[in-house]
Amino acid sequence: MSVHLLKSRNVVSHFRSKLGFLAITNQPTCWNTNLNHHFHTCSRSILQNLESPHEFLCENRNSLCFHRWESTMAEKHLNVTEHAMDYPGGKVKFTSDMSFIPGSPEERIHCYRVLDEDGHIISSSNFIEIGKEVAVKMYMHMVTLQVMDTIFYEAQRQGRISFYLTCIGEEAINIASAAALNFEDLVFPQYREPGVLLWRGFTIQEFANQLLGNKADYGKGKQMPIHYGSNKHNYVTISSTVGTQVPQAVGAAYSLKMDGKDACTITYFGDGGSSTADFHAGLNFAAVMEAPVIFFCRNNGWAISTPVADQFRSDGIVSRGQAYGIRSIRVDGHDAVAIYTAVHEARQMAIKEGAPVLIEALTYRAGHHSTSDDSTRYRSAREIEWWRGSQDPVSRFRKYIERKGWWSSEAESDLRANTRKQIAEAVQFAEKTEKPPVAAIFQDVYDVVPSNLREQEKLLRETISRHSKDYPSDVPV
Repeated sequence: MSVHLLKSRNVVSHFRSKLGFLAITNQPTCWNTNLNHHFHTCSRSILQNLESPHEFLCENRNSLCFHRWESTMAEKHLNVTEHAMDYPGGKVKFTSDMSFIPGSPEERIHCYRVLDEDGHIISSSNFIEIGKEVAVKMYMHMVTLQVMDTIFYEAQRQGRISFYLTCIGEEAINIASAAALNFEDLVFPQYREPGVLLWRGFTIQEFANQLLGNKADYGKGKQMPIHYGSNKHNYVTISSTVGTQVPQAVGAAYSLKMDGKDACTITYFGDGGSSTADFHAGLNFAAVMEAPVIFFCRNNGWAISTPVADQFRSDGIVSRGQAYGIRSIRVDGHDAVAIYTAVHEARQMAIKEGAPVLIEALTYRAGHHSTSDDSTRYRSAREIEWWRGSQDPVSRFRKYIERKGWWSSEAESDLRANTRKQIAEAVQFAEKTEKPPVAAIFQDVYDVVPSNLREQEKLLRETISRHSKDYPSDVPV
């Protein structure tokens, strides 16, 4: 750090005023006379005494005296009254009443909503008007996402895809949040946000290529199905490990801020993801560093088979934002207009104020966790059907745009028929496309492939040659 301090007197003054860093209290001349000489002398002394650090520190304690944060400086400690005192972090008032903060509030934090179940605008609602072109596009993408889930899920059940995961009940979260962002905003998804990628222009064929793992797949078949990623669309590749994307999004957001970009990051995660250490580290990191990031939690009630009641005692996830000093809001996850408005405003706050925002969207996972799960073993089919019916976000938004005269039954029939045909053809084409060659397994990590990987590739090829009947014939060797 001393190398940086030598660069200019202004840097020293900045650190001293902001952080109290290297404020050498007992040598008043060190900040205003012969600064370079002092630090060179101090540096030489340290180097000469590395073998006896205890002796050096005892003899030179005045040269290594640091202030803490501004609120804890000695002169501020004198500002003590009968009712308050400046502790590290700020002024705190005293009270003679011994009371503990309750673990849970008497009333849960309210949920922001604009559209009721019938698609009517709730009176006195505060929201951003969505124009016809954007609203119709949002609805068409929500329908496309629904149809994709139906056909791709069936393809997995037919053995044509090894794994799949649906977004049933969370279509509004996907599309409305994506519509409120700018293309330059970096997306750090979990695995239930393909709609964000769809909105940004990722084609149905590109989805099918990834699911089938053919040579047109950007990951060259190395990722599990539904682990999409696209550098072109600013959509960071999905990782199976829950929660790892949260601190990554914060670091990227801080980088955008340092570069003065008019952009933010957004990271999606479920209620289960909020139980990871990465979630807590990410929120604290963002709050302290004032990073322009949107934390978007899809609280759909289930972490695979674990209900939220068995995950935490707090009032959902939104209450945790305040604990970390982050502005937060709870939104109806089935209301596309409310989600669009909340994300739009959160983005403005994040960029203009350089601060993180937490959004908790209350929803319900109306499908199985994945094709490896049978959710009827831990919840009733009747409960699932109720949520799929009365709380379907796609139907709610359709009623809204129909009431405005922007949609019709004829347009609905045409859209669904054309989308089904397009997706079915994409799957067939992806199945016929050649698989990546065996060599691709060992590429794209090292600039020069190391000897141990070359040896592994050689052994693999020899094994395939000896047992050719046990390996798929459509994978080029």
